[in-house]
Amino acid sequence: MIRQILSAAMIIVLSAVGGIANAQQDDSSALEEHSGLNIHPPRAGTLFHPSAFEFTGPDTSERAATNPFTDYRLVVSFYAPGSDVPVHIRGFYAADGKAADTSAMSGPVWRAMFTPNLTGTWRWTARLSEGADIAIDQNITSGKTIALSPSSGSFHVGPSLAKGKDWRAPANGRLVAKNGELVATGSGDVWLKTGANSPENLLGYVGFDGTWRIDSNARDGESDSGKQLHRFEAHQRDWRPGDPLWGDERGHSLIGAVNYLADSGVNAAYFLVWNVEGDGKDVWPFAGPDTQTRFDTSKLDQWERLFAHMQKQGIALHVVLQETENELLMDGGDTGRIRKLFIAELVARFGHHNALIWNLGEENGPVHWRPEGQNDAQRRAMIEWLTRVDPYGHPILLHTHAEPDDKDAIAGPLLGLRDLDGLSLQISDPTLVHEETAKWFKRSSDAGHRWVLTMDEIGPWQNGAIPDADAEDDHLALIREALWGHLLAGGSGVEWYFGAKFDHNDLSAEDFRSRQKLWASSFAARQFLEQTIDVSSRAICPSEYASRPCLLGTAPGTKKRVAILYLPAGEVLKSSQMKQSDTIEFRNPLNARELIAADQMQDRIAVIYRP
Repeated sequence: MIRQILSAAMIIVLSAVGGIANAQQDDSSALEEHSGLNIHPPRAGTLFHPSAFEFTGPDTSERAATNPFTDYRLVVSFYAPGSDVPVHIRGFYAADGKAADTSAMSGPVWRAMFTPNLTGTWRWTARLSEGADIAIDQNITSGKTIALSPSSGSFHVGPSLAKGKDWRAPANGRLVAKNGELVATGSGDVWLKTGANSPENLLGYVGFDGTWRIDSNARDGESDSGKQLHRFEAHQRDWRPGDPLWGDERGHSLIGAVNYLADSGVNAAYFLVWNVEGDGKDVWPFAGPDTQTRFDTSKLDQWERLFAHMQKQGIALHVVLQETENELLMDGGDTGRIRKLFIAELVARFGHHNALIWNLGEENGPVHWRPEGQNDAQRRAMIEWLTRVDPYGHPILLHTHAEPDDKDAIAGPLLGLRDLDGLSLQISDPTLVHEETAKWFKRSSDAGHRWVLTMDEIGPWQNGAIPDADAEDDHLALIREALWGHLLAGGSGVEWYFGAKFDHNDLSAEDFRSRQKLWASSFAARQFLEQTIDVSSRAICPSEYASRPCLLGTAPGTKKRVAILYLPAGEVLKSSQMKQSDTIEFRNPLNARELIAADQMQDRIAVIYRP
């Protein structure tokens, strides 16, 4: 039995599970470790940094007769400086409070995570209550109260000292969906992504507690997962002293992989949190793959170490809640008791992260090759519940099927739904990316609620983004159609899917260096776009100006108009376009930082500065 180290008295601590507790610190690795003894109520916090409020409550376990995940509920209500309107933050059972390292399944610790978005003095009140299925009861006054002392207090939030790409930096802050764009609230700037869509079973990692491969996957039309969990041994060398680990010093290779991706300009990662009966069959948040009302506290604390490091490295969390093969396993697709608990628990444990996107599920809805799937009413109910329980209002996207007709049938009825922020596009034919992005840009705008559109799974399924070693054109065709085609249609960015039939595929990828050229081209394109135009000013060029992918915008800090146009090899600018310019430059689409001569007949990005 794991030794209980916490006292029976109430404990509350402001720490930073992946954050910064002291406003004068900037390194999460320097956080003071708490022993669980003689801890005083918090007095200081830091803007945009997650803070952990911990209490002692019932000394219980993951397997207790009274289920700590369903029949207890911790809610901490926070009041912003000068406000009497509370923000209710749901807490969760945390075993011994150190489960990431001890693998504890029992203990008396209950935790709520909170990330303040304003400086000044915040007030808080806490209530722990008991009752049958109270965890999914939205009435915060219901249930039998379990006394806490103290049950209220205040703490002062100071400015953030984090810098650069760190999502806790004041120029970043929270990532929100606004007017069809992803926006960093700290600066108000539009955020574009160039991310990794694979491996989708990133969390099927050998270093996490309670994780194993139920079965391999080698079905027609899908990646072969093999029989082993991810080890990411190629990235062992990318771990740095001071980076987080857990347990008996596990996590070097996965944390190293995050470092490599961040250093390569990747700023988003897509991953499933539940793939039972799906492709990978190795990821679930529960105490067991079929135990959907009890969660694995140590595994989820270890996930939190990873997610916190991703945020520090500037990588947004694209959290995919289910996949097409299992979307009916919970409540038959309804948002009933099981699905409500699943979503509420994930929000409680991870919703404090600044850059997090919820995805309703990979390839959501029925299609001809799999007629079983959630219907329109079930999608709406899931969106409604997620909106109700997430106090931070993180963006909500829907991952689509690959064919245009399937998108029309499944996403079409959701046009105008305010709580759905956009589509995570899957497109089977790369040459359709520009057309499909522009189509849904227009359809959602016409419906009165413009959607965020991200290009997240490029086909054909067997290829996707193949390894550098197999890309004879250095990915030029893919970059032309899927990256530039999307960005120049007003899209919010791309994540690269690794396909099924090449090494390091969507389920078996172990070395992210297998796509090093792809990361470099993507990062250069994003940086170029952000530096060339004010992204919030962008608009698709009218057809009379350009028949090719083309974007108009305003140069940052000026009123000068800029057109960015993709020219395939052999094509030249129209005379009318040249007449409307005062400066024209050409860029290499594989490295948009590189200027190329006007007479080079390779693929080019034309940058036309207009008076």
